[in-house]
Amino acid sequence: MKTILIVDDDVSIGNMLEEVLSREGYGVARAYSGTEALLYLKNQTPDLILLDLMLPGLNGEELLLQIKNLPVIVVSAKADVCGKVELLRGGAADYITKPFDTQELLARIEVQMRMKVSACSSVLRFDGIQMDLLSHCVSVNGIPIHLTKTEYAILKLLLQNPSQVITKSVMLEEISADTPDCVETSLKVHISNLRRKLKEDSDRDYIESVWGIGFKLREDS
Repeated sequence: MKTILIVDDDVSIGNMLEEVLSREGYGVARAYSGTEALLYLKNQTPDLILLDLMLPGLNGEELLLQIKNLPVIVVSAKADVCGKVELLRGGAADYITKPFDTQELLARIEVQMRMKVSACSSVLRFDGIQMDLLSHCVSVNGIPIHLTKTEYAILKLLLQNPSQVITKSVMLEEISADTPDCVETSLKVHISNLRRKLKEDSDRDYIESVWGIGFKLREDS
C-alpha cells in the first residue's frame, strides 16, 4: 500500500484529505507541524508528502529544504506566482492552491506515483524516447542515438521526472555524480546538443525551456 504523509495543522482539512485518500486505497500518516513531520521522516519513508506552508514552528518552506528524494505536493492558500516558482525551485514536485478540487489533487498524486514507478524501472520511456538503464542504450522512435555521458545524465533525469520542471541548480546537483565537470556555464550547451540529437530522428523538440526556472520534457501537442 502506498503511504501519503499529510503535513497540515488544520485538523478539518487533514481529516478530509485522510478520508479521500483512504477511500482511494492509500495509507495515510499525519503530522501537524514541521518538527513533527521531521520526526516521522527519521523513522518512516512515505511515498509522497502533502505539505501545507503555514505550519507552527518549522514552517513548510523550511521543511521542504530538508526533504530529499521524496515527491512533495505543496497544498497552500498562497497563490502568488513568485511564491510558487520559489517552491518549485526549492524542491517541490507540484503545487495546488486551496481551496482545491479533490479530483484534481488525486490526479496530481497519481502523476507523481507514476513518475516514482518510472524512476525505479530499468527502462525509461517518453513519447518515442527509450532509455535502457542497464545497457545505457538510447533510441528515438526505434533509432539508436549516441549521447555523451553528460547528455545521457541530463536525459535520464528528465525521463525520471517527465512532468516536472527541473531547475538548473537541481539538475547540476543530480548529475554531478556522473558528470562532475558539468557546470552552469556549460549546461546550456549540453542541453542544446541533446535537444538537437533527439530532434534529428523525430523532427520534434522534446526539451522545453521554462523561463526563469529550468527545463522539462515537452508533451506532444
